[in-house]
Amino acid sequence: MILAACACVSLVVGILMEGWPKGAHDGLGIMSSIFLVVFVTATSDYRQSLQFKDLDKEKKKILVQVTRNGYRQKISIYDLLPGDIVHLAIGDQVPADGLFVSGFSVLIDESSLTGESEPVPVNCENPFLLSGTKVQDGSCKMLVTTVGMRTQWGKLLATLSEGGDDETPLQVKLNGVATIIGKIGLIFAVVTFAVLSQRLLTTKYQEGKYFSWSGDDALEMLEYFAIAVTIVVVAVPEGLPLAVTLSLAFAMKKMMNDKALVRHLAACETMGSATSVCSDKTGTLTTNHMTVVKVCICENIHDVNNSEKGNGMRFPFPDSVVKIVLESLFNNSSGEVVLNRDRKLEILGSPTETALLEFGLSLGGNFLAVRKQTKLINIEPFNSMKKRMGVVLQLSGGGYRAHCKGASEIILDACDKFIDREGSVVPLSEEAASKMKETIKNFASEALRTLCLAYVDINDNFSSTKQMPLSGYTCIGVVGIKDPVRPGVRESVEICRSAGIVVRMVTGDNINTAKAIARECGILTDGGVAIEGPQFREKSLEELMLLIPNLQVMARSSPMDKHMLVKHLKSTCNEVVAVTGDGTNDAPALHEADIGLAMGIAGTEVAKESADVIILNDNFSTIVTVVKWGRSVHINIQKFVQFQLTVNIVALIVNFLSACFTGSAPLTAVQLLWVNMIMDTLGALALATEPPNDDLMKRPPVGRKGKLITNIMWRNIMGQAFYQFIVIWCLQTEGKSLFHLEGLTSQLTLNTLIFNTFVFCQVFNEISSREMEKIDVVHGILQNYIFVGVVMSTVIFQVIIVQFLGDFASTAPLTLWQWIITVFIGFLSMPIAALIKLIPVESV
Repeated sequence: MILAACACVSLVVGILMEGWPKGAHDGLGIMSSIFLVVFVTATSDYRQSLQFKDLDKEKKKILVQVTRNGYRQKISIYDLLPGDIVHLAIGDQVPADGLFVSGFSVLIDESSLTGESEPVPVNCENPFLLSGTKVQDGSCKMLVTTVGMRTQWGKLLATLSEGGDDETPLQVKLNGVATIIGKIGLIFAVVTFAVLSQRLLTTKYQEGKYFSWSGDDALEMLEYFAIAVTIVVVAVPEGLPLAVTLSLAFAMKKMMNDKALVRHLAACETMGSATSVCSDKTGTLTTNHMTVVKVCICENIHDVNNSEKGNGMRFPFPDSVVKIVLESLFNNSSGEVVLNRDRKLEILGSPTETALLEFGLSLGGNFLAVRKQTKLINIEPFNSMKKRMGVVLQLSGGGYRAHCKGASEIILDACDKFIDREGSVVPLSEEAASKMKETIKNFASEALRTLCLAYVDINDNFSSTKQMPLSGYTCIGVVGIKDPVRPGVRESVEICRSAGIVVRMVTGDNINTAKAIARECGILTDGGVAIEGPQFREKSLEELMLLIPNLQVMARSSPMDKHMLVKHLKSTCNEVVAVTGDGTNDAPALHEADIGLAMGIAGTEVAKESADVIILNDNFSTIVTVVKWGRSVHINIQKFVQFQLTVNIVALIVNFLSACFTGSAPLTAVQLLWVNMIMDTLGALALATEPPNDDLMKRPPVGRKGKLITNIMWRNIMGQAFYQFIVIWCLQTEGKSLFHLEGLTSQLTLNTLIFNTFVFCQVFNEISSREMEKIDVVHGILQNYIFVGVVMSTVIFQVIIVQFLGDFASTAPLTLWQWIITVFIGFLSMPIAALIKLIPVESV
């Protein structure tokens, strides 16, 4: 703004003194330079804001299960209509306003709407469900009454935008750097202006013309002021925050292609500093395509073959046992077997429920027929604290029966009877119990997820308000569910290890299952510790300090165990922790972690809302990609800072010393603005959009206290700045004799040579800045089209400025020989940069 005012005054004084158009050149030159800088910055800012809008749309793509036209189907919340029946379960966000139709134990968290933290029970007496609220417990069907902007929360939801308004830690750090450099620049500018104007005032004083000022004198004074202001403009690296934003926006867009949706900008860079990843097992390390492969019923272990499933399985057990197994599988389930549009059976529900229902169908069961035989009285949905799910049924012949399933050890402890080989219910002796536990252990050691099924008959009248029995159950049997490890997980864990990142598995599963899967994934190593949640909870702080560094697997963990582990890793071990989660129960740990990673497919809306990054394909390998991009952002910013500080130091010192010793500045306001444009906006574009390479995952993480400007960077900056300064100073003092310049235009030509050399030094320094330690800086340069485009356009514009915009930019056209020499001097900065990189320094 100061420069714009300066340009206006220059324009007026110039036209008055020299007439139009000659007197307007300086003013118009500065004006057009300002316009160009502002235009380019504004364009890149605008493009980046468009990216945030796209990401915002992606974030709000939520799929819900509805019954419409008699079919149960998945649709986007944007396609919901009044009259749809929506199926809601724990962790879901209510997508529209509606009325409760049927359901059990529904508790709704309305804090986002009312601010009340106490959950509200929803039932036939209080049937209202409001959009934006969350299902904290239970499951239900809801009739949609209002959608979109007409809902209670519609207007509020429309204004919710998380599009990168907060400054990221790196931006805050860089703003600090920019402020310090800006202040130094201001001091230099004031001193430069004082030195230049002092010469003019001294001449005036000596000639006794102290009070008689001509227009030329005013223009000269104005030029000095413009140079001083331009020094400030060059010194203030406003491109630093722009570079961060560009780099983050570029990374976010690319990560989106790699199936990672970044919800908070800061997570992008924080992920690059991650030293520890706490991962879920189910769905993240494993495929989440579950099938029942082994069952232990009537004291017999039976292998379930996929080939048998299609043609009805031969099941060597009494009919009474098959009946009770089907009653348990089909009624005690949050899944459903429905007819789809092609009139084919389709199983809906979580992967575990799908596996159990599929097993039930393979026994020859009819889902709807079994359900019609009894009446559902109460449901106790699966809860990660209790690790069990239960239903109470009213039997057709009178009386009630409770069915329960869940973590094998927990359910078995609640049993005092079991079904023997003959299909009779007999007391559960210690011998039978230990045999059952041995079976569970064997299943788990084969990396199977074990679930125990049990039931208890209730004789007295049971109402839905009563609590389900906690003991006295009869054990039906144990099922072993196989959830294969995802392809590529072992390699990804190996990459993390080589990158200095510790991967830990935190799961609610049995410890033997967890250990078997962890070994398969390469997480559990020889010196590693596996522990159960309850044991972890009881440890003292001293014991935890010794345990946590070697802890690799935590099984049977509750949400609070996960939260506690993350807290200790952050506070006592000073690690940067990334946590994956999919359930509502993971929200506290996701929130506590430095980076929360929610699963896009299996994750509940509550988990996604607490997370910083959503892994859209639920794959652990994507987490490695996120780390790689995070590191890329950090290193790209470092490259840009190195490049920018070199330009700053040289431009400041050259203009300052030149003003002091010769009374004129070799680089004019327009030229300095062009240099500013190269190093700020174009430099940011070129260096901040470098894609990551595999070497990034071979270096240790930056961690919580990593420095932004390292010793390696200072070495490169100082070496390069020293070379450029020596070259420009030699040109300024000896340039006329070296290039045999004579006549009236010799000074203008020399200044043009200095300007051209300076710009080409920056162009080649930009290429050198692609690598901070490696000598080979051109590897893969042609794959980065943005970089090549920026360098090419800089060179083309430089030719235009020097050869054709003489009056505006204060330049004189150069001969071919002069061009070759100035470009060669600029090119020499590359071999010199390579030599500087050979100087050993500490990397920190």
